[in-house]
Amino acid sequence: MTPVAIASDHAGFVLKEEISADLRREGYQVIDLGTHSTEPVDYPDYARTIGRAIQKGDAGRGILVCGSGVGACVAANKMRGVRAGLCHDTYSARQGVEHDDMNVLCLGAWVIGLELARELVRAFLSARFSGGARHVRRLEKVKEMEEMSAGSTQPTAGRKGRRGGAARTAKQSCSHPAAGRRGEQGDAETR
Repeated sequence: MTPVAIASDHAGFVLKEEISADLRREGYQVIDLGTHSTEPVDYPDYARTIGRAIQKGDAGRGILVCGSGVGACVAANKMRGVRAGLCHDTYSARQGVEHDDMNVLCLGAWVIGLELARELVRAFLSARFSGGARHVRRLEKVKEMEEMSAGSTQPTAGRKGRRGGAARTAKQSCSHPAAGRRGEQGDAETR
């Protein structure tokens, strides 16, 4: 069995410990990359450790836990070769591997309970990339985007500056009823 790396910030620590213990009981080799307490830490540091373990081949899959799962997922996806997905349902945990070759499962400890987390981890680790032609083609496009982004120091040809003609107002890019209305009470909560 390929080793599984697991990491969390302080908000995900308790859930990470439970998942780690479960995986060890099931015979997985677990690489615990921290944190090792509920003392506040920064989730990007642990997303980086998972990313490095995937990049170096120390682990074939990773599990990353933070409070909501969102921050850890955003940070992990900044690492080349990492395909992290935030999953709070078993369909996404399985399908993310089968169709998208997801290699890091992100979980929100404040969002899901232990039993659902266990089901998600089982679905994620038991799934295999399908290798179907359409999935391979799409994955190659994702890898191409990653390479272009990593190697590019210049804006894409034809792209306008930060405030150029390509800019869109909040009202144009968001369908929420409060979009584009500035200065209204409660505006921050509705976006």
